Amino acid sequence: MAQDNLLRGISENGGIVFYGVDSTDIVREMERMHKTSAVTTAALGRLLTAAAMMGAMLKSSKDSLTLQIKGGGPAGRIMAVADGEGHVKGYVQNPVVELPPRADGHLDVGGAVGHDGTLDVIRDMGLREPYIGQVPLVSGEVAEDVTRYFAVSEQTPTVCALGVLVNEDLSVRCAGGFIVQLLPGALDSEIDQLEKNIAAMPSVTSMMEQGKTVRDMLDMALATFDPEVLDTSSVVYHCDCSEERVHRMLKSLGRSEVEKLRDEDPLAEVHCQFCDKTYRVDLNDLLKNWPVSAENKKV
Repeated sequence: MAQDNLLRGISENGGIVFYGVDSTDIVREMERMHKTSAVTTAALGRLLTAAAMMGAMLKSSKDSLTLQIKGGGPAGRIMAVADGEGHVKGYVQNPVVELPPRADGHLDVGGAVGHDGTLDVIRDMGLREPYIGQVPLVSGEVAEDVTRYFAVSEQTPTVCALGVLVNEDLSVRCAGGFIVQLLPGALDSEIDQLEKNIAAMPSVTSMMEQGKTVRDMLDMALATFDPEVLDTSSVVYHCDCSEERVHRMLKSLGRSEVEKLRDEDPLAEVHCQFCDKTYRVDLNDLLKNWPVSAENKKV
């Protein structure tokens, strides 16, 4: 069984909520599947880390959440999907992007993502239409953009910190992040103290390299607030694609469309962008077993 790597905590008076995750294994699995370059590992890794924590905010295990960035940079579209059961998966349009490091020596994630675009947050809560929030990108560095989303779309004062450290051989050394949110009614003195605490914290990857845990991050972020752990849970990289889902997707096109595809090539190939798996479907077999419905009954 996967180890618990996500923690939810709260200040003693209930005014500040903390989410933190060690997403190292999640980002390693993503890199293994997508063969990303260093800067795209960092970009998609950060988005997956944010999605893992925002997935923990969902009310039901059946709900899902999609984060999508279209920033106009060479990485193209970047997407991360999380559900209420502790599963995340992600995709980057161009997995291999090579850019020189920034002046401070860090990977140029903002350059790969781009700054001219939007962060979309799509929540599917089983209603007829999903809820979609959209904000212009602040920097393309992901954490600042997520912070802006919460402030603008959900009117929730939020601090988001994300980090992915990539080794020279492109393997992932560590990855993680935290989100701290102020609930309504927070006092100015509490806000000032929280700002001081956050400002005094090293970067996420520095803390993880020093052996700090997500619990340590909670204690540092909420120092003087007597924080307590609400719960811990496990989040893993998991793609829910299957042959059955592929068949359902093809059938949703309608019989006449599938017949057209069959006439072009009886063997269809469907590629999953989240796990790089390819499904081969015999369209003649699919049509042979087509369900009886109104569209193929004769009047």
